[in-house]
Amino acid sequence: MTVYGMNHVAIEVTDIELAVKFYTEVFGLERRSDGEGQAFFNVGERQFIAMFEVEEMKPDRHRHFGIIVKNDDEILEVKRKVQEWGLELIPPFMCDFRDPFGNRIQVVDLSVVNEWWGR
Repeated sequence: MTVYGMNHVAIEVTDIELAVKFYTEVFGLERRSDGEGQAFFNVGERQFIAMFEVEEMKPDRHRHFGIIVKNDDEILEVKRKVQEWGLELIPPFMCDFRDPFGNRIQVVDLSVVNEWWGR
């Protein structure tokens, strides 16, 4: 068997329209499709984020997903947008935060990912 990567990450949100606005404004993600109480965004060539509306969130302390951007300038842009949304960064990481629903996101630049993977 060969695993080729991750296809998607599924997260929960309490307001699907606010989630669409947040992920579009902060990351510029392309919305691929949706349904009642759900939305899907392209993330890379063959990956996507699936969002499902729930009545109540129960975030934990460590679960998160990572998004790769090109460089530190783009990380600074994400940080600025996150702060415009009134969200707090989680130290000591360069760009960790919780979206408006409590989902933790870690943003890293491509050079760090390549270094970690020895590329």
